[in-house]
Amino acid sequence: MNPSSVPEPEPEQVEPLRYLSKAEAMAIEKELLEDYRFGQQQLIEMWGHACAVAVTRAFPLSSFTKKQPTVLVICGPEQNGSVGLVCARHLRLFEYEPTIFYPKRSQNMLYQDFTTQCEKMDIPFLSYLPTEVQLINDAYNAVIDAVLGMDGVQGDGKEPYASILATLKQVKIPIASIDVPSGWDPESGNQDGISPDVLISLMAPKKCAANFAGKHYLAGRFLPYDIQKKFELNLPDFPGTEHLLQL
Repeated sequence: MNPSSVPEPEPEQVEPLRYLSKAEAMAIEKELLEDYRFGQQQLIEMWGHACAVAVTRAFPLSSFTKKQPTVLVICGPEQNGSVGLVCARHLRLFEYEPTIFYPKRSQNMLYQDFTTQCEKMDIPFLSYLPTEVQLINDAYNAVIDAVLGMDGVQGDGKEPYASILATLKQVKIPIASIDVPSGWDPESGNQDGISPDVLISLMAPKKCAANFAGKHYLAGRFLPYDIQKKFELNLPDFPGTEHLLQL
């Protein structure tokens, strides 16, 4: 047989990355907490750290045009907001200068602990949200959206969230959203929400991210292999010891 006539081996089929519904994401988190005995604090800490690393990659210190590497972190009252608090704390350790706007502080003791950690590290908390003009002129380089997350459009019609979303729709500085951009439905996507430049997906991307056109980072390497297989996540290979991947 002519060696040139030997057929080429079929390339290995790579299954596409799974985009999760809200119910699927909640089921994975429930299994992590109840079956695998992850603690909520443990998950939030890992996610917040990964978000801070993603911010440093999307907005490296050398890219900031303003003298001070200031970042405004806007936090909601639920879990997404607590991830934002942890993100701010790690950004401070990475030599950024985060400021936090946290208008409705949670009564959850765990979230209060995250708040205390930020206060003890002298991260300033604002009592009001700057206007879109102030956000630009007051030397903020970027905004971290940790407002609604998986709560999606459910809370965006209530104050202060309606005003926050109205302001974020107008700003010209870059926005990075944690898991689900505020004002987006976790499954159907952007109905009347903000338009972030960066999205940081936790565990696996949500269905709303399927058509996201900006920089998209995934923090999902910590997931046990059995969970990855059970939910057919088809996560990409993380190089080396990386726990964060740009999709």
